[in-house]
Amino acid sequence: MKKLLNTLYVTTQHTYLKKEGQAVAIILDNETKLRLPVHNLSSIITFGAVSLSPYLIHYCAENNVCISFFSEYGKFLARVHGPRSGNVLLRREQFRWADNEDKSLCISRMILMGKIHNSRAVIRRALRDHPDKINVIKMKEVEARLTHYINRVGRSTNLDEIRGVEGDSAGNYFSVFNEMITNGSECFTFKGRNKRPPTDPVNALLSFLYTLLAHDCRSALEGVGLDPYVGFLHRDRPGRASLALDLMEEFRSFVTDRIALSLINRRQLKKNDFIYTGSGAVILKEEPRKTLLNEWQKKKQEEIIHPYLNEKIKIGIIPHIQARLLARCIRGDLEAYPPFLWK
Repeated sequence: MKKLLNTLYVTTQHTYLKKEGQAVAIILDNETKLRLPVHNLSSIITFGAVSLSPYLIHYCAENNVCISFFSEYGKFLARVHGPRSGNVLLRREQFRWADNEDKSLCISRMILMGKIHNSRAVIRRALRDHPDKINVIKMKEVEARLTHYINRVGRSTNLDEIRGVEGDSAGNYFSVFNEMITNGSECFTFKGRNKRPPTDPVNALLSFLYTLLAHDCRSALEGVGLDPYVGFLHRDRPGRASLALDLMEEFRSFVTDRIALSLINRRQLKKNDFIYTGSGAVILKEEPRKTLLNEWQKKKQEEIIHPYLNEKIKIGIIPHIQARLLARCIRGDLEAYPPFLWK
């Protein structure tokens, strides 16, 4: 089983990272603030004006530590990683599957069933935990619709139909997302999903968390030798990691959405934790971003029972397990891809 290593997030502007022996030294204002052994890291993620020495970049590439660069406000910019692992035969088979409508449909069907199941589970958890604070009738109606969509996915015969069901199910799920925001602050009213850029604090949180999840899924796929840019549900588009977007669909609701809801409902974030730009975009500030990243890392350390492996694992390992199961399916070792189903 893959060891769950740490991700180093660097958010303080004008920080410099360099190699010192077998460690990364974090320097700010000519003072070393921290040293971390590189072998304890799985990736380094930087935000904004953060620089790294060429020697550190080379050393990280040699030791399979991925470095990702984001803008100060969370937009993905670039990525540096070492030689791609896995064999070319697996990737060639992946490409053949992506070009085959029936095989793409089989994988897309299972991914989407996992996504809708987990969205329904989040709604059921809200009904169980907060029946006195939410519109129970409305939530149960959406729960029933999601059950209907799971059945529709199982009967779908082409990718266009699958994508139509995905859009309908996501629309229904987000139609009651505001019901699960129970802290009463008008700042955190959710009226619908928007992005590029997000125009309210809730969407700003979701977009930032989805970016982190996409990074982890892309790393997981590369770790087993799959090409993260060749997907099944999401088709090819220049610059888009389509398979990473496929893989993360199963985890959006029960991981990232629940983190966003917890931060809001526990009042860990406030209106002035966001920047409201003249263009209408809303952006999370640096200090509250650290709060979010801490919650993200804590969530990844939580343990659950994997429904397929029947093993206790940390949530942060799930993308790696699912990527491995997907690779086994493409190789022919499994009859079908088993999605992750949260209980």
